[in-house]
Amino acid sequence: MSNVEEKLAKSLTAGYTELIPHLPYLLQDLWELGSSPKDIIDMFQKHIKVSETTKVLDLACGKGAVSIQVAKALDCKIKGIDIIPEFVDFANKKAKEYGVENLCEFKAGDINKAVKIEKDYDIVILGAVGDVLGNPEETIQLLKNTVKNGGYIFINDAYGNNDSDERYPTREKWFLFFQKAGVKLLDEIFNEEADLESLNNEQQSFIVMRANEIKEKYPDKAYLFESYIQSQQAECDELENEISGVTMLLQVI
Repeated sequence: MSNVEEKLAKSLTAGYTELIPHLPYLLQDLWELGSSPKDIIDMFQKHIKVSETTKVLDLACGKGAVSIQVAKALDCKIKGIDIIPEFVDFANKKAKEYGVENLCEFKAGDINKAVKIEKDYDIVILGAVGDVLGNPEETIQLLKNTVKNGGYIFINDAYGNNDSDERYPTREKWFLFFQKAGVKLLDEIFNEEADLESLNNEQQSFIVMRANEIKEKYPDKAYLFESYIQSQQAECDELENEISGVTMLLQVI
């Protein structure tokens, strides 16, 4: 088990790295796998002046939902990187469907390596929740290194509701991370409770359907797919009841 695979499995609440090759099948009905494109676009339009020379880096871009819709709405160039090749292939096809193939570039790769070599972007977006790049302070610093002075960082994550849950820092602790990393919070959009519950129910129904299908093909791995269903439901319950999902817009100062 590589460290990258372990982090990927954890970030997708898959639990088992053996599930990773099956994620394209399990998630085939879902396009938006992380940040809300609408929320990202709203904050772009409110806070960031975009031109044809604006360069955006989308890390853990999944199937390209954010990149493609941002490029379509704002006419800017975006490079998306994701470790799952099937997601990248889907994103490239979707970019052509939306007529933004000249604005979007999608590559398969490890974002842990990408943050060390990708530089001089105006904006970076991280759609993966969790510690794929390290703890929050480490994550912010790595993202900061990919953008220019005064550049912008979008992070899709969650605020914990109490200090006792070490997995999810409270909003107050996030502000300490911002201060240490030399960034400021420009805006934040929280998941709407009613919309979140509806979306979770819809996505979970697709996942259950595909998991039941694939169990018939791989009966010896049924426990993996059952575990995935359970972990996805647990994440939905957590987002609806215990933590506050949020998309943050930061600026390097």
